[in-house]
Amino acid sequence: MAAASALLLMVAACLVVRLAEGQGLVPAVMIFGDSVVDTGNNNYLLTLVKSNFPPYGRDFGTRGAPTGRFCNGKLATDFTVENLGFSSYPPAYLSREATGKNLLTGANFASAASGYLDRTANLYHAISLTQQLENYKEYQSKVENIVGGRAKAAGIFSGAINILSAGSSDYVQNYYINPLINEAYTPDQFANLLVLSFGSFVQNMYGLGARRIGVTSLPPIGCLPAAITLFGGGSNNCVDRLNNDAVAFNKKVSAAAETLKKSHSDLKLVIFDVYNPLLDLIKNPGNNGTAKYLPLQHFHFSLMDLLFISNFVLTFLILHVKGFFEARKACCGTGTIETSLLCNAKSPGTCANATGYVFWDSFHPSEAANKILADALLLQGIELIS
Repeated sequence: MAAASALLLMVAACLVVRLAEGQGLVPAVMIFGDSVVDTGNNNYLLTLVKSNFPPYGRDFGTRGAPTGRFCNGKLATDFTVENLGFSSYPPAYLSREATGKNLLTGANFASAASGYLDRTANLYHAISLTQQLENYKEYQSKVENIVGGRAKAAGIFSGAINILSAGSSDYVQNYYINPLINEAYTPDQFANLLVLSFGSFVQNMYGLGARRIGVTSLPPIGCLPAAITLFGGGSNNCVDRLNNDAVAFNKKVSAAAETLKKSHSDLKLVIFDVYNPLLDLIKNPGNNGTAKYLPLQHFHFSLMDLLFISNFVLTFLILHVKGFFEARKACCGTGTIETSLLCNAKSPGTCANATGYVFWDSFHPSEAANKILADALLLQGIELIS
């Protein structure tokens, strides 16, 4: 805890300097992947995998309205974007907001139910990772037209942070329930298949000019409320078999990332460990969440410094200690199986306050949990903003 606290303060100090000099941390943020990071692209698709209706979004911002995020409020990547100093979020690429100068600070290409494998997205009529890359190429052309050519746009593409969240849908919504897949591949073989797609994605992004890429690991998929319900055999405990598959995949993707970095000396590639921070929240919910304040007299900020400190820095002067109380059940409905259309305004049992719940619906973390995860990602991703 002490080491993490010290590192957070170092990051905060660096940000004060950068913000005081009028510098943004990065020029743009691009987001790819699945429902963990989709901010509304599925709203525009003919798919059942949507969340643009209540109670989704009830705690989002000041208005509390559904946006297409699979959460009661902000996603971990929303907090990450705020931490990087942006005042708005990258628009969902299929939305009306994704136009003109709004594109200069990034875009969100993610689609709920997508994965590393195109066949996973195809099962649910989502946007495959291959198509997300095609959309990104189209995005690049638009930006080049806005700024006046490839040369001027190159700095945006190379300086941007690119975030990918994928893999959970490949396992939970495809491999474990699809005999055509799980009878054809062992878990080890299936992981290798996903890692090949990961490598292809990174190579393609590198070829398109990206130099800063952060990829989330698999979470403890055996601890998702829906996974326990579907695969736990009546137990309320995490499903070890599923978690073991996640750990095995994470080791493989980390090794693949190291190989890619050796091949491209100018590539900054980070595998964000989501598995352990989320597992800690689940296993020790009472030890995470409430705030412990560091006295400001320990810091020597001038008035001008304080004026330049963003919400990000102020956030990190508040160190998290603990306060969740529910990790087996999600807030929405019974908390055991509901997600997407099953999590709706008429779902019986939905909690009144989600701040003590690790999960919002049976697949996705609550806003409170996302804040904890975003803080963990920041610590791991220093290399991407240095």
